[in-house]
Amino acid sequence: MTTLPRPATDLSAAEARRIALRAQGFLGAPDRRSGVRGILRHLGAVQLDTISVLARSHELIPYARLGAVGRETVEAAYWKAGAQPPRAFEYWSHAACILPVEEWPHFAFRRRAYRGRPHWNHELPDGAYDQVVKQLRAQGPLTATELGGAKRTSEWWDWSGAKVAVERALMYGEVVCVERRGWKRVYDLAERAIPDALLHDGLDDAECLRRLVRLAGRSLGVGTRADLADYHRLKGDQVDAVIADSGLVPVTVEGWSKPAWADPEALAAPSRGRHRTTLLSPFDSLVWERARTERIFGFTHRLEAYVPKQKRVHGYFAMPVLAGGRLVGRVDPAREGRTLVARQITLEGPKAVPAVAQALVEAASWVDCTNVRVERVDAPELRERLTRELTRALA
Repeated sequence: MTTLPRPATDLSAAEARRIALRAQGFLGAPDRRSGVRGILRHLGAVQLDTISVLARSHELIPYARLGAVGRETVEAAYWKAGAQPPRAFEYWSHAACILPVEEWPHFAFRRRAYRGRPHWNHELPDGAYDQVVKQLRAQGPLTATELGGAKRTSEWWDWSGAKVAVERALMYGEVVCVERRGWKRVYDLAERAIPDALLHDGLDDAECLRRLVRLAGRSLGVGTRADLADYHRLKGDQVDAVIADSGLVPVTVEGWSKPAWADPEALAAPSRGRHRTTLLSPFDSLVWERARTERIFGFTHRLEAYVPKQKRVHGYFAMPVLAGGRLVGRVDPAREGRTLVARQITLEGPKAVPAVAQALVEAASWVDCTNVRVERVDAPELRERLTRELTRALA
């Protein structure tokens, strides 16, 4: 049985919440000089997803922290075509994520694991792997379609041989995606796309894991073993193997039943500043782990996009509303022309009304909507008040 070190600090639940909010960029003035690129470096991973309601999730992440930053600016900050050196690459972290290009060496442990993996969901046709590498070498960056086809049918699993091969090459690290074109991955050889100083698998597994655990601790501010493991989808025993040398500080947190670790820099500086009021993507790293969200905010949230419509409680893409350091409601948004439609609004009491109205109006402006229409409010007695607040904010 592993003996845990004695906690260095006791944190109240409120202190832990503020530390987490500041670590994620929601407390205090954001560093606008570093912009979207700074957000990516600080978070360490920005999750990708195909769902687009207000915008795609990777656009919503910087918006939630910086406000109405231009969407073209967001795209350019991640994967501006031809940027030298490249700013980011896509890989498997918490899920499919955009990662700072500086972190390429620290995913060597995962590339090695994929190379040693005996079973795959898709069979690799003979010669297909060598063919896509040869084609990329000769023709430069290409999409899967340009390589010979992405899918044979509309089914998600029915990949062409070229798509199977290039995705395998991406997982192995021979190929990299450093750009999206019309939401399609654009593949290139890693030797061409990743800076020479970073293009290596020289770090052993322990060093890779130590870095990712330390990075998770910095991005979370404070977290349990499960929190730290979940951030880059590590295994618990991988965290255990390196936590003592990660630089994180053992702490206890009021109300948390499990031991926790904190970023020493987060402990050294008081968590003060203005709280952000905003809609959050369900894939935002502040809330992407349900157990942690419940522990820190007392707020239960579930993405219902893949739940049958008749069983949904809060809506297809219900977005939590953050205000005053609390999660105060949910909005399930849609767009009709230049109107942002709140299909369903769930409010955590009357005090949530002004914040939800503010978050809706700011989001509408960001996506070039001039009006907000509310369809359903879970507390009908608050509908009139919400309408007044929206009218005031829009004016």
